[in-house]
Amino acid sequence: MADITVTNVTNLSESTGNDPARRQRTLKRIALYVFALSVMGVIVVPLLFSVLGGFRSSRQLVENPVGLPDPWIFENYSSLLRSGTFWRQVWNSTFIALLTVGFTIPTASLAAFVIARYPFKGREIVYGLFTLGLLFPVAVAILPLFITLRQINLLSNPLGVALPQAAFGLPIAIIIMRPFLRAIPGSLQDAARIDGCGPLRFYWYVILPLSKPVLSTVAILGLVGSWNGFLLPLLVLIDPAQHTLPIGVNNTSSQYATDYSIVLAYTTLSMIPALVFYALAERQIVSGLTDGAVKE
Repeated sequence: MADITVTNVTNLSESTGNDPARRQRTLKRIALYVFALSVMGVIVVPLLFSVLGGFRSSRQLVENPVGLPDPWIFENYSSLLRSGTFWRQVWNSTFIALLTVGFTIPTASLAAFVIARYPFKGREIVYGLFTLGLLFPVAVAILPLFITLRQINLLSNPLGVALPQAAFGLPIAIIIMRPFLRAIPGSLQDAARIDGCGPLRFYWYVILPLSKPVLSTVAILGLVGSWNGFLLPLLVLIDPAQHTLPIGVNNTSSQYATDYSIVLAYTTLSMIPALVFYALAERQIVSGLTDGAVKE
């Protein structure tokens, strides 16, 4: 009986001693959930405001900015969807995004392949130069870039946007791809060399098929980044027929400065393709970023 009492007292004291740690874990979990909900609110609330605002009139937005549409007005969206200008801008954005990815993938994969798989003098310096490219946004080089594009007659040309976007996308693409390519077992390269496979054949027949996850990640990031690009297309694409969706949003906000509902509807429609594409490819992005995190 005494032993049972001592055991119960011991278990009670141990559970009591664990209570502060348990409470601390619970508080941390609650704080994490509160933080996650706050971040979600910061992201979701503006999106909902934009989507619902497109179904309202400007008068409703002024009188009750946070209310629901009453009545629901579908004309804002339907008029834009019937507009040839809107669909032309969708095509321009899509075409430039595909061109950007088409330039980025081959150049970034080749550069990352050499830096990751072949040791040479100054390799880390070259990699460091690409890393430094992350510190220079497009806005810093916009003036010399504009002068250069004008000299080579690439103004009002989709290539004048796609080529610089691909160049500025190379640093992040190489940084993402290098760990993945380094994690590929060296035994594959040795076996390919024994079979008489040179560097280019090894890259084409072995590296590229194995790199589909990270290549998809780089392609998705390039597509979304190009789709959202504003400053470079604004300066390069002088012809209104070549304007992209971000420029179209800017033009709409200037043209309908007092018609907020049209502006919100245009903004919402311009966001939908990128949001849907990014949501569908979320797993692929995470997979491409983490597959090379663990070395062999």
